[in-house]
Amino acid sequence: MVMLMVIVGFNFTKISIEKTAPVKGKININNNISITSVEKTELELGTSEQSALRFGFEFTSQYNPKVGLIDLRGEILYLEEVKKIKEIVEKWKKEKKVPKEIMAEVLNQTLIKCNIQALILSKDLNLPPPIPLPKVKMDNQPTQPPKKE
Repeated sequence: MVMLMVIVGFNFTKISIEKTAPVKGKININNNISITSVEKTELELGTSEQSALRFGFEFTSQYNPKVGLIDLRGEILYLEEVKKIKEIVEKWKKEKKVPKEIMAEVLNQTLIKCNIQALILSKDLNLPPPIPLPKVKMDNQPTQPPKKE
């Protein structure tokens, strides 16, 4: 049986945000994401049991000067073949490394979910958004009406 490698679950286990001072002047925001654990887990899918990888993660947005902090933690469930799961867990225990293609998929999915959550939380506490948002720039040239022929 050929099985696709796929993310089948994502959940937060900790959501923390604090505003420690009024926001004034220029604020630098440092975002950081890291995988904190990799382990084998068993999932019940319908009537069968399936082995998967459970990736623990931590995402932080630190506001400098220290006006706030967003701290998100959680886990991602990733389906993979049993043989590969064992290899990945062993490599993690020895070297704290995961194959690049899996790491990229896990980190990208985590960034998407965490950035959205951090954006919502920052709005609720009146902190600047932790990710750059698109802005419209107007040049100082007056607009010319179209020429009539």
